[in-house]
Amino acid sequence: MSNTDVTYLVGICLGVLGLAAFGALVLVPAITAYRRPLERAAAAILSLYVLAALVGIGVVIGALVVLEWPRVF
Repeated sequence: MSNTDVTYLVGICLGVLGLAAFGALVLVPAITAYRRPLERAAAAILSLYVLAALVGIGVVIGALVVLEWPRVF
């Protein structure tokens, strides 16, 4: 297994783990808090906005690390 393959494997595993954590910690409580199907659908859609915000924050932090790494080290 090459270094690139290990990097891809770790990235995929962390992505799956992150989505599972999002589902367990954000999506499931948001959906189970409501009884009507329309309210549950609205909660699921709004949870996707939370996921998009978390992904956006991760992308920004990752970009800062990539851009500032040579200057720091």
